[in-house]
Amino acid sequence: MKMYDSYFSRRQISRLMLILCGCAAGIVIIVLVLILGYTLVNGISYLSLDFITQPSKPVGEVGGGMRDDIYGTFILVGLASVIALPIGLMAGIFLAEFAGPKAAAAIRFAADILAGVPSIIVGVFAYALLVRPMHSYSALSAGIALAIIMIPVVARTAEEALRLVPNSQREAAMALGISRWRMTLGVIMPGAVTGIITGIMLAVARIAGETAPLIFTALGSAFGVQGLSEPIGALPLQIYRYALSPYSDWQKQAWAAAFVLVILVLGINIVVRLVSSRKKI
Repeated sequence: MKMYDSYFSRRQISRLMLILCGCAAGIVIIVLVLILGYTLVNGISYLSLDFITQPSKPVGEVGGGMRDDIYGTFILVGLASVIALPIGLMAGIFLAEFAGPKAAAAIRFAADILAGVPSIIVGVFAYALLVRPMHSYSALSAGIALAIIMIPVVARTAEEALRLVPNSQREAAMALGISRWRMTLGVIMPGAVTGIITGIMLAVARIAGETAPLIFTALGSAFGVQGLSEPIGALPLQIYRYALSPYSDWQKQAWAAAFVLVILVLGINIVVRLVSSRKKI
């Protein structure tokens, strides 16, 4: 009888947990739908091909778009990725495969602290380190600021992905006489590629919508992309400025830009998922 009661209790707890997990998943989907729907409803009047292909216009002129800001967002994310991905991946490989216990603990602690630093502090740091000595706001300083935010996310997710690869694969590779670095690149990395790409995706999604670092580094520009050493516009900056403006026309454009930014991040996620699934096959 006691065994039956215990079994019945476990089944009830299992069902309850399944229901709670389903509710949590449903809440996540509902929140995403609400965000997309709310931004779409508020900015649908400005969503058009011209909004993506035309530059912004001064107050009072009809129309205008955010072509230059979309370009600027891609440039900044690409620049930050070029800087952060090699550093983050090498740090993750070192933590998972080569670091001793004390060194690994110290690096993990530093990475976790860096990941928790508010983005505005990173912006102030980049301003003091790069903008003031260069006497100019620039895309380069903004890219470096975003890379600082991106590095710990890539490093920690890469480490966790590499640790999930079974030790039997490492032992089999070492038994064949392969050097450790070749084992890491040829055996361990391909086995962890899906997790590594997921970490990269999370890092890109994290920096794509950052605004505070760009205020101190990129500043924004009404003249398009003029080079890495010049100020540059970006969607988060333009959304911030237009949303705070007293003009209803700009506020609607801010909602439209917010929807475009969410769609860009969602598109990156879908493309990365497709690429990683093909590699896995």
